[in-house]
Amino acid sequence: MLVDLFHYLTTPAPWSHRRRGYLRESVLLLSRSRRCRTAWEPHLTRARAVIMRACEGLPRYRTVVVLGSGLLDDVPLDHLARRFTRIRLVDAVHPWPTRWTVRHRPDVTLVTADLTRPGAVPDHGGGPEIDLVISANLLSQLPILPVDGSGGADPQLGGRIVRAHLDGLSRLAARVCLVTDVLQTEEDRDGRVTDRLDLLHGVPLPTPDAAWTWDLAPFGEAARDRRLVHRVHGYADWHAALGGPDRP
Repeated sequence: MLVDLFHYLTTPAPWSHRRRGYLRESVLLLSRSRRCRTAWEPHLTRARAVIMRACEGLPRYRTVVVLGSGLLDDVPLDHLARRFTRIRLVDAVHPWPTRWTVRHRPDVTLVTADLTRPGAVPDHGGGPEIDLVISANLLSQLPILPVDGSGGADPQLGGRIVRAHLDGLSRLAARVCLVTDVLQTEEDRDGRVTDRLDLLHGVPLPTPDAAWTWDLAPFGEAARDRRLVHRVHGYADWHAALGGPDRP
């Protein structure tokens, strides 16, 4: 609790992001990441592998943009640094572990942005010098606070936010890598599914390059006799998954 309070009080974040709950969610994620490190590691390894695959065969390695950089747990930062001249990390909050990791990296720029805002994807991923854009376990998170804040008044809000992010990625000229969880299942200790939640609010995705499960909340984390398991899709080349050309 004291560690969480320290991060909440000292992490740099715009007042508007604090008011909307972005800082609180970042601190909660940091805390859960510490507690669930062992359970999360297979998921993080698979996510990093998709991102590293996305780096292969680019004609130029100037700037890579990571949307939803967060704690960098799922981002192979050293791998990106060996290939790209510049790394741009974009998120609503950059927690202290991330700031500490990049403190001596002149090639890394931290960009604070609300990625639910209309036009956020082309604004941050659409520059002519950008060769790769990564959406890192972000898509399912974007609707959470806006939907909660709406109090259910707009049942289509979550789907619109998801579609806007995907549409923004699809319009980018750079290669796009997408890693996202798509479905949450709640299971009891006998392996029975007790609940399901569509994390993308009904928006379908094409067949992924890779798919796996993420033990998001092991037994005892969210409930003693329940665990939350997420299904994750990884796309090393989002444009190719959509059936379009492989745009470098």
